[in-house]
Amino acid sequence: MKQKRILVTGAGSGFGREVALRLAARGHRTIAGVRGAGQAADLREEAGRRGVPLRVETLDITVAADRERAWEWDIDVLLNNAGSAEAGASAEIPLELVRALFETNVFAVVGVTRALFPLLRRKSGLVVNVGSVSGVLVTPFAGAYCASKAAVHALSDALRLELAPFGVEVLEVQPGAIASNFGASASREMDSVVDERSPWWPLRRQIQARAAASQDNPTSAEDFARQLLAAVQRRPRPPLVRIGNGSRALPALARWLPRGLLERLLKKRFGLDTRL
Repeated sequence: MKQKRILVTGAGSGFGREVALRLAARGHRTIAGVRGAGQAADLREEAGRRGVPLRVETLDITVAADRERAWEWDIDVLLNNAGSAEAGASAEIPLELVRALFETNVFAVVGVTRALFPLLRRKSGLVVNVGSVSGVLVTPFAGAYCASKAAVHALSDALRLELAPFGVEVLEVQPGAIASNFGASASREMDSVVDERSPWWPLRRQIQARAAASQDNPTSAEDFARQLLAAVQRRPRPPLVRIGNGSRALPALARWLPRGLLERLLKKRFGLDTRL
């Protein structure tokens, strides 16, 4: 891939951070969007330590003014990586948390892409959306998160068709288990939802395990970044890339196992096969 100007959202931590650093190290004019001053300072320090010319900007993709400000950066490639997670029973998670989850994982993806489409159209650019295998294989105690990533999958498919006449390509990445602080974030949110008053309190260990599933023998952020960059440079570019532990096996289960058998296995795995 020739030298490009690339915006990476959610670059303050995890694999988004590593992808931004590696893109800059390869000579791309990379803009790392992060949520706050603390993340910005940490990332600038790491970029300096590596000798990488990385531009770091505070960017809250849920804020319209921030999304519009990104227009000034004149990008060729948009990497929609910012995301958040929730864990808990779908019938119990507070609605405001579900709304916040969709605001970050879904609506902001649409908002950023919409704001930057004129630039991407002019440059025959590229949109990379980070989804999840959780959008393909739905599991208990992550229903809202799975739904948000299923929405990203559907949006990516629609955008790929709709932007094709303008020379804009769309690539979806579905990570499996990747080393990051994602699981810890979901676990903290779970602790605020599931307490002794919850009907699902007897299953708190299973809920905790689901919250931490993204850190089950995870692929390193460095390896994720390497594989993603290789996929972006491939010609022809694939519409979908799966990276990380479980990223191929879990969708295969969803596709090939009979629905009844899959549900029985999931119920057993999460303690949902007995009456509470």
